[in-house]
Amino acid sequence: MDREVDRAFAHDGTGVLAMEAYRQMGNPKPARPETVSIIYDHISPANTSHTATLQKELREFSAAAGFTLTDVGGGICHQLMSEGRVLPGEVVVGADSHSCTTGAFGAFSTGVGATDMAAIWAEGSTWFRVPETIHIELTSRLPAWCEAKDIVLSVTGKIGMDGGTYRALEYTGDGASTLSMAGRLTLCNMAVECGAKTGLFYADKTTQKYLAQYGHTIKQQEVEDATYCRELSVDLSDMEPILSVPHRVDTVAPVTDYAGTLLDQVFVGTCTNGRYEDLERFARIVRGKQVACRTIVVPASRAIMQKAAETGILADIIAAGCMVGPPGCGPCLGMHMGVLGEGETALSTANRNFKNRMGVGAEYYLGSVATAAASALKGVITSPEGAL
Repeated sequence: MDREVDRAFAHDGTGVLAMEAYRQMGNPKPARPETVSIIYDHISPANTSHTATLQKELREFSAAAGFTLTDVGGGICHQLMSEGRVLPGEVVVGADSHSCTTGAFGAFSTGVGATDMAAIWAEGSTWFRVPETIHIELTSRLPAWCEAKDIVLSVTGKIGMDGGTYRALEYTGDGASTLSMAGRLTLCNMAVECGAKTGLFYADKTTQKYLAQYGHTIKQQEVEDATYCRELSVDLSDMEPILSVPHRVDTVAPVTDYAGTLLDQVFVGTCTNGRYEDLERFARIVRGKQVACRTIVVPASRAIMQKAAETGILADIIAAGCMVGPPGCGPCLGMHMGVLGEGETALSTANRNFKNRMGVGAEYYLGSVATAAASALKGVITSPEGAL
């Protein structure tokens, strides 16, 4: 089906590629420039003069096209799109695989390649094949030591890295209603790690309250009868802290199975777990203590960093011996500000642990913020049970 795109965005990496494709199309007049955002986050700030030159060129292109540009330090594209830019029922397309994040608002949010993004700039619309849907019913409530990251790692382990290919993951149930917007964004963010086209929650009173902070008044979405290609049920009360083990996201195990594994670095942040709720949880665990290995914390946006500074949790994190980086992707993609060395091991709150991603010859485990905090204090993989 051909569908008008309500919101389109690219970052400093894919934006450069889309710009080149756009020029090859003859540099047409953008169809709906007011719907397009360019957000600098992947290598923010620039790490080399070559990167800086490409970013300069994209700035100039964006200004000429009439696009909205968020420069270095603004934050990660998926987080910024979740700060009042995406509304329920919209079609949102980003030139990044984790663009499924804002499906948490009851929007259809998905990622495309740079060439497709260039075509969207030119036409204002794109083609989709309507995906089949995997229904994931969440029941009960999480234990205090677990969080949304544990849910999504568990779900990824059940579905597999390609078990959701070109399908939507739809979360419902009384357990879904207990999750904060931050938690829902985490679950939708990692839908692509199953190969899914998008992740979805229905907009409810939690969505209403969240978007009201940004001046939006929305209606709740009613849960509809649907035909699903697969159904899963997850009892949140049975959840335990989970790890994704090198080098596949769907290779999961309880944190206790790897307890005591020596860590060189802990990284807290990314579009998966760099929100204020995440930083507050991390600070609560490390407050008044000292981390035992190098620990890097990167807020997902400027607004999050500012709130963390105003509430004092940033000071708690720094006092615990952590390094705080500028809002952005940080070391997630292995470009700068925390890249691992050969033979090193890290625990990260990111969404991918592919071989060589965060550092050639390194290994990295994926876990929750609570697991990261407990592990940072010990310098080895540690279950957060009892730490909260």
